[in-house]
Amino acid sequence: MTFALVSLVSMLIMLGVLVLVHEFGHFAVAKLCGVRIETFSVGFGKRLFGFRRGDTDYRISVLPLGGYVKMAGELPIENTTGDPGEYASHPRWQRVLIACAGPAANFLLALLLLFVVSLAHNEVPNYLSSPAVVDYVVPNSAAARGGLQHGDRIVRFDGVENPTWELIFEHSAINLNHSVSMRVDRDGQQKDVSVFLKSPADPDDFSFQDVGLTPVEQSTPLTVAMVEPNMPGAKAGLKSGDKIVSVDGTQLHSLPSMILYLQHNGGRPVTLSILRDGKPINLTVTPAKVAGANDQPAYMIGFSTQPTPSHMERLSLSQAISKSGREFAQESTLVLDIFRRLATHRMSIRALSGPVGIARETGYIVALPGWSPVMSEAASISLQLGILNLLPIPILDGGVILFLLIESVMRRDMNERLKERVYQTAFVFLVLLMAFVLFNDLSKIPSLSRLKL
Repeated sequence: MTFALVSLVSMLIMLGVLVLVHEFGHFAVAKLCGVRIETFSVGFGKRLFGFRRGDTDYRISVLPLGGYVKMAGELPIENTTGDPGEYASHPRWQRVLIACAGPAANFLLALLLLFVVSLAHNEVPNYLSSPAVVDYVVPNSAAARGGLQHGDRIVRFDGVENPTWELIFEHSAINLNHSVSMRVDRDGQQKDVSVFLKSPADPDDFSFQDVGLTPVEQSTPLTVAMVEPNMPGAKAGLKSGDKIVSVDGTQLHSLPSMILYLQHNGGRPVTLSILRDGKPINLTVTPAKVAGANDQPAYMIGFSTQPTPSHMERLSLSQAISKSGREFAQESTLVLDIFRRLATHRMSIRALSGPVGIARETGYIVALPGWSPVMSEAASISLQLGILNLLPIPILDGGVILFLLIESVMRRDMNERLKERVYQTAFVFLVLLMAFVLFNDLSKIPSLSRLKL
C-alpha cells in the first residue's frame, strides 16, 4: 500500500509539473502575440483561490493535475466578436506558434533536465576504466570467427598494451570496416586474434554487440530490480532482489549480455540459476517474442536489473551540452519509432502504458537513491508529452496545427460545423483509447490479471 501511495503521489506531481510547463508555453506565446488570456489555472476543477491581473484570472484549482490556459475565442463553439484580443482574430501563423509553444516548452524542459543531469551528475560505468574482460561471445559472430571467447582478457588492442574498455571503444571508432588485431589472455596463455569491426549505417551507433560480444560490466551476479507483470519471468516465479548466477550454466555479467544470449537462443527455454535470500533456485523460462530493432524479432523475459556499478566524472559545459543533445535525439528517435511501429502494426497497442504504468515506473524511480533518476525520468516523460501533443489528431496541438495549415492552403476558414464534428469524433476516440490503455494497465497488475471478466 505504501508503494502504491508513493507511486500515485509521485506520478501526480511529475505529470502535474510537466503539464503546467506545457500550458505555460501556450500562455507565454499567446501573451506575446496579444491574445487575451481569460484564465491561467494551476490545477483543474473548482477555483480555490487566486487573483486577477488585467484580463486574466490566475487561479489555484481543486484538482492538482497540471493546469490549463483559457484564451478568448479559442473554442470553435464560442461566438467570436472580431475583438482584436480574441484568439480567432489573430493571423494563422501566430496561432500556429501558440499551438507549437506547448510542445516546445516540454522539449526545452527535457533538454534542460538532461543538461543539468549531465553537468552535475555524470555517471560513468566502472567497467570502462577496468581491464577489458569479454563476457559473452555469440557463436558464429564476427567476434567468434575472429577467435574471441567468453572470459578472454584483452591485453593488447590495436598496438596498445593492457587497454581499458574505454580505450578499446575509442580505438574501435577509428578502425571501423577494418580488422583489428588484439592479444588475449585465456586461462594464463596468450593468443593473437583479429576481429573485423563492421560499421553500422551511423558510425556513432557502433556497439560491440554488433560484432557479437559484450564486456564484463560487473564482477557480481546481476540483481533483478523489477519484474514486469504477465511477462515470462513473472510467470516463472522470478522476483525482485533475485541474483542471476548463470543462464544455462553460463555466467553473464551484464544486461546486454543477457539480451544478446536470448537473441541468439531464439526463444528457446532457458534455465536461470538464481540466489534468493542466499538459497540457490533454478527457474525455467521461455522468452516472449517481441518486435526488435529494424523490425527484427527480439526475445524478452521481462525484468530490469540494478544499475551497473559506476562513479561520477565532471563534464565541461560543452561536453554536457553535447551529451544532453545526444540523449535528447536518441530518446526522440525511440519515441517516434514506437509510434511508427504502432501505426504499421509491428507493435501491439497492448505494449503501451497509461497512468497505472507511469505510476508504477515513477514509484520505482523515486525509490532509487539520488535525484538524477527522477530528473532523467521527468525529461523522458516531458519529451514524450511534447511529441504526443504534436500528433495530427484534432484536440491535440498537432491537430490544431494541421487545421491551420489546411486553412492557410485553402485561404479560408474551414466549415465550423465540420470542425465541430471532427473534434467530437476525435474526443470520443481519445476517451476510448484512454479507457483501453487504462484497462490494459490494470490487467498487468498480478492480483487483477487473474480476474476473469
